[in-house]
Amino acid sequence: MKFRDSQSIYLQIAERICDEILGNKFPPGERIPSIREYAAMVEVNANTVVRSYDWLQQHEIIFNKRGIGYYVSPDGKNRIREIRRVRFFEDELPLFFNRLYTLGISIDEIDRRYNEYKKASLHVDDDAVDIK
Repeated sequence: MKFRDSQSIYLQIAERICDEILGNKFPPGERIPSIREYAAMVEVNANTVVRSYDWLQQHEIIFNKRGIGYYVSPDGKNRIREIRRVRFFEDELPLFFNRLYTLGISIDEIDRRYNEYKKASLHVDDDAVDIK
């Protein structure tokens, strides 16, 4: 795994696991790799993965069955979406609005293009949020 300097490695690993959960590599209720297995997969120290798993547990995305392993929470996908929505609205959307304003792009133009994107989009995720 290639890491960015802009974010802690353990958070990047947690993000990757979230992406894997959303992509159904690890469905709700299913076991995820052990700390050692995941550390070997992404070529980091096991302590780094421990921090990632701790973060995921604190956010109720995964849970630990003592002595058996870590599992995706039944509501793990929804928790990921909630966390990412908050981050989007707090961090990314203000930057996006600033860009719209400075470039003179109207919300109507964005709405039109977004609707075109939805119509052209051939990949439909059954778990995707229906946006109207």
